[in-house]
Amino acid sequence: MDFLQELTAQYNSYETYLIYLEAFAVLFGLLSVFFSIKKNIWVYPTGIISTILFIYIMFVFGLLGDMLINVYYTVMSLYGWILWSKSSDDHIHVDVKKASAKDWKVGSILFVASLFFVGTVYYYKPFIDNQFSMENVKLGLYHLDWANYTDIVTTSLFLVGMYFMAKRNIENWIFWIVADFICIPMMFEKGLALTGLQYFVFTAMAIIGYIEWKKSLVKD
Repeated sequence: MDFLQELTAQYNSYETYLIYLEAFAVLFGLLSVFFSIKKNIWVYPTGIISTILFIYIMFVFGLLGDMLINVYYTVMSLYGWILWSKSSDDHIHVDVKKASAKDWKVGSILFVASLFFVGTVYYYKPFIDNQFSMENVKLGLYHLDWANYTDIVTTSLFLVGMYFMAKRNIENWIFWIVADFICIPMMFEKGLALTGLQYFVFTAMAIIGYIEWKKSLVKD
């Protein structure tokens, strides 16, 4: 009971529209993962709705890394939608595969580039928060807490996961499992309880997704 009270108490100071936006973003996010497990192309339209909503939500709560990754999700969802459409015989379902050496190389570059880019964004966050004015602003990473540092790492993991999913690589689930699990305490710390619960469910669904995709590989 205390746990539930703590969760609901977090929302007492939030504007009502933000609570509804988060709920809808979570719903469409869960639908997107469900369709991904089923190798169904509807993973992308449902995912796009969720990521667009989260772009705004993460901006409001100051999670710049997550905001940027949701911008990337939206772009990669369009890219993935096109790739999956070309790879589907029935325009709905796709076959999956293991990542190639080239995919791993691109994924590694994306991971390192994301660490640098998101870290740079946080470095300039005081400047951004000051309406892009350097007056009385000190740049650096001194203002970050553990959730912000975690945000930088998970953003990079999600980046690679999204790329691998667009390429229909089974390894995408490994990145989702690790990053989703790490995000659970981060979202609770930032007061986004619904999103924290979403990532808990995401972790379980990602494990199921990996198992289902692996079965499909074995059959092939």
